[in-house]
Amino acid sequence: MMIDIQNQRDHRNISIDKVGIKNLKYPIKVLDKQKGIQSTVATISMYVNLPHQCKGTHMSRFVQMLHQFKSKVSLESITNILEDMKKILEAESSHIEIIFSYFIEKKSPVAGAKGFMDYACSIIGSSDSNKNRDMILKVAVPISSVCPCSKEISDVGAHNQRGEVLVSTRFKKFIWIENIIDLVEKSASCDVYSVLKREDEKYVTEHAYNNPKFVEDIVRDVAKILIKDDNITWFSVSAENFESIHNHSAYAYIEKK
Repeated sequence: MMIDIQNQRDHRNISIDKVGIKNLKYPIKVLDKQKGIQSTVATISMYVNLPHQCKGTHMSRFVQMLHQFKSKVSLESITNILEDMKKILEAESSHIEIIFSYFIEKKSPVAGAKGFMDYACSIIGSSDSNKNRDMILKVAVPISSVCPCSKEISDVGAHNQRGEVLVSTRFKKFIWIENIIDLVEKSASCDVYSVLKREDEKYVTEHAYNNPKFVEDIVRDVAKILIKDDNITWFSVSAENFESIHNHSAYAYIEKK
């Protein structure tokens, strides 16, 4: 019979807030608004708390629990995983982070050329000893912006740059990733595309020029819509422009509780 060292008692009298596995690459399936289900690859971290008297946790059980859900990610499955983690590992709290790329087929604005855009998404879930659960969805959306000040003071042209808007939300019921992406893209000077023909380049250049936005404008426009959404219980939105004429980024952040 092999000795289970992890089950032995620890005498240092120090509890651990989070212990588990980190950065596990795993195939998952997520809900897709257009196609029903989308397959992608996630980086997953799973943790539980460890009482002061316990020497260690059983790391292999995290992967076994994850595999039982056949890699389909939903609010229900994440909730079940969180509760199973506490039950199987005899813990009071559990935590999971699922980071993945979400792909949307997008047509260029004039020529209609198709290409896939990838959006960095993550779901962060936790559950405490009273089964109080917390779930946060994060979506990062690439955008382009034209500086209103540069346009105003320049005789010709205006400086423009690519940026990223990060939206984090807590919600009462399911929320589509596509809806967040659409909201952000409509709040920018212009969308970012994976494929652009010459006629598309003309369109996005002129469209962005006629729709200049500071990072302050972008976060306020996104926040204005989220505030009106009764399904959203909390959100944060940040915009970062990777400036084309500075060696720093421009940044703005709003949090609404």
